[in-house]
Amino acid sequence: MQPYGIQSMLKEGHKHLSGLDEAVLKNIDACKQLSTITRTSLGPNGMNKMVINHLDKLFVTNDAATIVNELEVQHPAAKILVLAGKAQQEEIGDGANLTVSFAGELLQNAEELIRMGLHPSEIIIGYNKAINKTIELLDELVEEGSENMNVKDKNEVISRMKSAVASKQFGLEDVLCPLVAEACIQVCPKNPANFNVDNVRVAKLLGGGLLNSTIVRGMVLKSDAVGSIKRIEKAKVAVFVQGVDTSATETKGTVLIHSAEQLENYAKTEEAKVEELIKSVADSGAKVIVSGAAVGEMALHFCERYKLMVLKISSKFELRRFCRTTGAVALLKLSQPNPDDLGHVDSVSVEEIGGVRVTVVRNEDGGNSVSTVVLRGSTDSILDDLERAVDDGVNTYKAMCRDSRIVPGAAATEIELARKLKEFSFKEMGYCFCCFFFADDRLLLTAGQLFCCITQVIFRLDQYAIAKFAESFEMVPKTLAENAGLNAMEIISSLYAEHASGNVKVGLNLEKGACEDISGLSIWDLYVTKFFALKYAADAVCTVLRVDQIIMSKPAGGPGRREQPAGMDED
Repeated sequence: MQPYGIQSMLKEGHKHLSGLDEAVLKNIDACKQLSTITRTSLGPNGMNKMVINHLDKLFVTNDAATIVNELEVQHPAAKILVLAGKAQQEEIGDGANLTVSFAGELLQNAEELIRMGLHPSEIIIGYNKAINKTIELLDELVEEGSENMNVKDKNEVISRMKSAVASKQFGLEDVLCPLVAEACIQVCPKNPANFNVDNVRVAKLLGGGLLNSTIVRGMVLKSDAVGSIKRIEKAKVAVFVQGVDTSATETKGTVLIHSAEQLENYAKTEEAKVEELIKSVADSGAKVIVSGAAVGEMALHFCERYKLMVLKISSKFELRRFCRTTGAVALLKLSQPNPDDLGHVDSVSVEEIGGVRVTVVRNEDGGNSVSTVVLRGSTDSILDDLERAVDDGVNTYKAMCRDSRIVPGAAATEIELARKLKEFSFKEMGYCFCCFFFADDRLLLTAGQLFCCITQVIFRLDQYAIAKFAESFEMVPKTLAENAGLNAMEIISSLYAEHASGNVKVGLNLEKGACEDISGLSIWDLYVTKFFALKYAADAVCTVLRVDQIIMSKPAGGPGRREQPAGMDED
């Protein structure tokens, strides 16, 4: 039978889904499944997820950015939520879970409205109005005076960083926050807006506990020194990218040797050349040589003779950071460096921490731009999770350098936004064709007008979408309460009651399981984190709701993807 319609237009093997049931509601369902996974990880009491990726690597974490990244989501609509979470992670470095979970809640409420008979376009209009109003209301909730902040003040930094770190490592924030704050303040430039997160490094060493963690003003290299010299102080440093060895010539040549004496002289010439190069480095004042590649046996012998300490750093990224730390200029070949090319370190020493020999490069004086947090823990999974908490803290510091405004945390902001947005939804105007009566509030209509309006008024349908948008904010206190094992309904009603009486800073104290004024508890969230999380979530939701057809071509033929050996990534 001859195909007709869209079947005749596309190649055999394509898929075509259209309409509310096939396209819109299926997309919403896929997004809901993704947000269900991340939602239970929201907040300080969030549960961990055990994810094993395609390389058999195990992740045990409650960090939503890591979870959605390693899940390898295939559904195109759910991928939009994943991209929104990634955008939040790249922009702020925190709040990815709020973005994905809030977007899932918005879509769940949108599904209810669609089943009631609203068109997706009306929902999108309502959601756009709601997000614009939300941003206005969020500006009003900013704590007075918080826009002026000294980013070098450790106590102020800790108070803003606490909630971000606590959401990953609840109970350990009092240990981690001072470490992260100190590391960030050490490397903060004169203009805080230029703060670079790459300047705060993390070195994970097995053994001990978190209380054994320290800050090193400089770098910690997970390798031993190459030679026998293990400690040196107040030294100049020379960095060579291509290694410390006899360099091969650029053109090939043949050397004809007639006797053993000529062979001996040839070897001596090579030896003399290497010694000359090493001596020229020593004469320049350098006491430490850093090699980016192999260190030859002969070159090492002469380095020992001239009392030069030799370090090997294979990673070109680590080599760049080392140059930033010491102020050295990386030279291509082994040659005599200019005085301007040399860097400076206060001390380089090989230390044993938890059975692992590491090289600690310290630079306490000025000119240093790298700081390292040395984390200790019992297992690799714990150390990985601690590193994510430190990364969140560092990213929060970067965000507060750009915009230090804060809003109440512990779900206080969300409940206030929900309450005010619901009030706004009731104020959406209706117009009655029968009596030309404008109604700001349906409750103000008389009995006759109410009948008239029920029969012929066209109330703005997007007000239902705004009301549902407001209702979606209840997801945050509800999830926080459920993850802590509390009665969510009681908590939400208590919060609404407190906020209705004017206490806009009342939030959820998870330790006591009660509602309290969070200004006393010092739980604050950054304004920019909330702003971008809500904006990205609303944008992702509107994108998903605008899709009314899914057209998938037949997958390309050819050999399937070969199984990659363990330890290899896709690149």
